[in-house]
Amino acid sequence: MFDPLRPRRSVLYLPANRESAVAKARGLPADCVILDLEDAVQPDAKDAARDAAVAAAGGAAAGGAAAGADWGSRELLLRVNGLSTPWHEADFAAARGAGFAGVVVPKVDSADEAARAVELAGGLPVWAMIETPAAVLAAAAIARVEGVMALIAGLADLGKDLRAVPDAGRTAFLYALGAMVVAARAAGRLVFDGVFTDIHDAAGFEAEARQGLVFGFDGKTLIHPSQVAPCNAVFSPSDAQLADASALIAAYEDGLAAGRGVTTYKGKLIEVLHVAEARRLLAVAALLGG
Repeated sequence: MFDPLRPRRSVLYLPANRESAVAKARGLPADCVILDLEDAVQPDAKDAARDAAVAAAGGAAAGGAAAGADWGSRELLLRVNGLSTPWHEADFAAARGAGFAGVVVPKVDSADEAARAVELAGGLPVWAMIETPAAVLAAAAIARVEGVMALIAGLADLGKDLRAVPDAGRTAFLYALGAMVVAARAAGRLVFDGVFTDIHDAAGFEAEARQGLVFGFDGKTLIHPSQVAPCNAVFSPSDAQLADASALIAAYEDGLAAGRGVTTYKGKLIEVLHVAEARRLLAVAALLGG
C-alpha cells in the first residue's frame, strides 16, 4: 500500500545493470532507490538490465520495501523505458512481477499518456517524469490522473527543448519548477526536484537542494551516493525548526485556553495555517525517528 505520509527526501537513481552500485545502495541512507532501465542503459543492454533489476528486487513486498532483498526500509522503484519505445511493455511487466514499490515513467507528456502508464503498471504507483514543455503545461492534468502518485522534474531534457542556458539559480526553470509543485499540491501528490549533475560540487548541490526546499519539493532525485546524506539533511526539519514549531503550537493552545481572540508568537499573529504547518513538521520528524 502506497503511504503518502512516508518521508521521501532522497531518491537515488542507479543503473540497473551496475551490480556493484546496486549492492552498495543497500547500505546507503536513501529513502528511495530507482533502478534505471532508461537513460543509464544502452539499447543492446536493455534486456540484461531488466533481468538484473528483477534479480535485485527479489523478495520485494508489493507496494513496500524490498526487505527480502536486503533493501531494509528503502523504497525500491523501477524506471522503465518510455511509452514510445519497444522495451516499455516488458519493463512494466517486470515491475509488476518483481514486486517493486512503484514505476517511474519518463517523458509523460499528457494525461492520456499518464493513464496509459497507470494501466500498464497494473496497480503499482506511477511516478511521472515531467521532462518536456508539453509536460510542464499538462502537469496539473497529469497529476490528477488516478494512480499517479508523484511527479519528478526531468530538467536535462527540458533544458534541451527550451534551448535554455544553464545558470546556478536555474533561472530558465523557475516557471517549470513552480508549475510542477503547484500541480502536485493541487492533486495531493508528491513532487521531487531534478538531479544535480556535478558530483564534485558539494556546495552547489546543497544550494540547489535548498532552492528545491524553498519551492516546496518533497525531496530531490540524486545520481551519486555522496549526495544522499546532504539531501536528507536539507529536507529534514532542523532541531531549531522543531523547537519553534512546538513553541508556536503551545502559544496557540494557551491562547485558546485563555479565550483570547488573537494570539501571537514572536510578535506575529498565529493563524490556523501556521499551526497546521507546525504540526506537519513535527509529524515528519516523528516518522523520521527524530
